[in-house]
Amino acid sequence: MPTIDVQVHAYERNHPGRPWAAVLHGPPEVTGDQMVAAMDAVGVDGAILVSPFTLYRYDASYALQVRAAHPGRFALVKPVDPTDPGVADTIAAWKATEGTVAIRLMLAYGMPEDAAHPGINGVLAAAARHSLPVNLLCWGRLDQAQQLAARNPNTSLVIDHLGLRQPFEPPAPAEPFAELPKLLALAAHDNVTVKISGACTLSHEKFPYKDIWDPLGRIFDAFGLDRCMWGTDWTRATAFLTYEQGVEAFRVTDRLSDSDRAVLMGGTVQRVYRWSPTAR
Repeated sequence: MPTIDVQVHAYERNHPGRPWAAVLHGPPEVTGDQMVAAMDAVGVDGAILVSPFTLYRYDASYALQVRAAHPGRFALVKPVDPTDPGVADTIAAWKATEGTVAIRLMLAYGMPEDAAHPGINGVLAAAARHSLPVNLLCWGRLDQAQQLAARNPNTSLVIDHLGLRQPFEPPAPAEPFAELPKLLALAAHDNVTVKISGACTLSHEKFPYKDIWDPLGRIFDAFGLDRCMWGTDWTRATAFLTYEQGVEAFRVTDRLSDSDRAVLMGGTVQRVYRWSPTAR
């Protein structure tokens, strides 16, 4: 079973040809080549490359460039704007683009809070028509996510980063899993999968971050490992740990069997996104 990171970012230094919309927490650049080198160093076969909203908003041109250079290593996700009248056409065009596997809604970044919002539900309906999962960045919006899951049972929804607010700089929050019950309630909806991404940034301990495993175990029990997908959220996590630590924490723990690891660190990603990396 290949090892697949469910969320990484790649980006260039800020320059006039592709200017940043805002400053991203992380290194001044992590190019596609640098991301591949980091993956190669720790035996990660492929990754879901998410175009970084903070830097590029709805422009996924750099992600497309990276995949063109490394077609066997990355599948692509881009954010879409539910307030854009042409968003359905954007989704159709994205589906028709080689290497794309999902779209993303940044609910936590000022989007409408109404679960009946026609633009948001229109995005979810269009995604279902094109068999594209929708990644939801919904920390602080888990109640809305639950309502959207109920309203759109034919849409595959992927909850980013355990659905929990994750820090951009140390320290970890005092009660990082305070909203865990709201995430667990989403397990009642068969169309919901959870990214176990960035989890190490919620730890109050050093590597291998043993204090995250009891709450993660509750997520695994509620959803089943076949609805959970491991990831690092690289590069947002750089202030907390190395890429190697984000990978190895899930390899060295005794809380996962080898078969568990195969599902969590690759199997579910392949099923949900219908994509597998090619041999390195």
